Amino acid sequence: MMVQHTVKAFDEDITRLRGLIAEMGGLAEVAIQDALDSLVAGDEDKAARVVTRDRKLDELEMEVDSMAVRMLALRAPMADDLREIIAALKIAGVLERIGDYAKNIAKRVPRLPDRARFEPLTLLPAMGEIAAEMVHDVLTAYAARDPLLAREVIERDAKVDAFYDSIFRNYVSYMVENPATISSAAHLLFVARNLERIGDHATNVAEMVHFSATGRYPTDIDR
Repeated sequence: MMVQHTVKAFDEDITRLRGLIAEMGGLAEVAIQDALDSLVAGDEDKAARVVTRDRKLDELEMEVDSMAVRMLALRAPMADDLREIIAALKIAGVLERIGDYAKNIAKRVPRLPDRARFEPLTLLPAMGEIAAEMVHDVLTAYAARDPLLAREVIERDAKVDAFYDSIFRNYVSYMVENPATISSAAHLLFVARNLERIGDHATNVAEMVHFSATGRYPTDIDR
């Protein structure tokens, strides 16, 4: 009976841990979309809400950290269970950082008063859509423990990098041709860089999902 009770309690802890990661992921997805929407529309109120809501992600990360450490200390998990806890611990940190990048984007909204006349702004939503889809799909892969979907997310990161390179060249050319837009273009380059980092972090999560499901990182398989 004691063994059954221990196993049941551990299963409940794992379920709770996965639920916290899912909640963090949902908040991160909303933050990315709201940050981009507020940027394009110049909606400073929505941007401010993105910044405020980031505190919830910080709180959830601390809860995941505390729970994972307690499980490691009390349950002494091995094999699949150990990988599950370590992956959740790392993923929580990455999702918190993704939230920070969305917050950074939102903070740029009040600094772009001339957005209506800044044509290159239209390039960012497409890049943001790819990065947001990567976050969404990697969370789906985590929930399903799907290493194949995780690998697909990793492969998609090259598109985000290529998008960033293209936007960088476009913005630099625009600044040279329109010196008065240098300040706005610099802010938007910062936004593009944050989107590129979101793609990188989604890739990091995908690698952890793959490790949690298979015991191997994708790079180990590709060698």
